[in-house]
Amino acid sequence: MDIIAFLGTQELIIVAVIALVLFGGNQIPKLARNLGRAQKELQQGLAEGAAEVSEDSDKD
Repeated sequence: MDIIAFLGTQELIIVAVIALVLFGGNQIPKLARNLGRAQKELQQGLAEGAAEVSEDSDKD
């Protein structure tokens, strides 16, 4: 499920304003960059895990 699908325009604006207040304007790009890196690493880990599972099932 995509959580953004449940949020309307007003809710997204409120979340953006809260993030701006909490982290400050200078920290938002750093935060977004780190979240992107974490997502990429997670996807790579999931792909490696799926490859290992398929290799193990092929050996059986």
